Amino acid sequence: MSALDFYVHVAVCGEVLGVGLGAGPDAWEAALGATCLDVPGGGLLRRDYGLVEINFSPDRPGRQGRMSCFGFGVKIQRLLYDRSPSTVPSPLSREYGEFAPRAPFEELRTAILALGHTVELDKHNTSSDMDCYRVSASAARIHVVADPDPYGAGDPDPDGHQGGDVWSLDVW
Repeated sequence: MSALDFYVHVAVCGEVLGVGLGAGPDAWEAALGATCLDVPGGGLLRRDYGLVEINFSPDRPGRQGRMSCFGFGVKIQRLLYDRSPSTVPSPLSREYGEFAPRAPFEELRTAILALGHTVELDKHNTSSDMDCYRVSASAARIHVVADPDPYGAGDPDPDGHQGGDVWSLDVW
């Protein structure tokens, strides 16, 4: 398996190592490990594993103290500048191998299409510097760098993000 296989699975199935929307912090910890940064605030919890970031909110009334995932993201953009081993949780490295600092959108789109899904431009969530794509029958959105020099500085970082790089996969 490869990092591309991981990205395709997230985009099509909306899960990471068997956990996804609705799962509690304990389920995510069982899948990705205990090495993370918890950021509570406003009654919510953001759990940051580097490559994967999960958002939790309190469950319905009557389930005191329980939280569940209402959204998560695979933050591929972090791999370009943070190459420390802890950026990719070790369970993901064991399952999928090495994660390259870039993920070309065309490769991801081709793999998703091969599984019979469609990938459509989400015009409502696209901006001048970032395109957003929706995967059919999935809650996933793929954010792709459209303009690596959005502020017109005229000198985009040649080692930085390039047009066509996947920025993130988000499931909400």
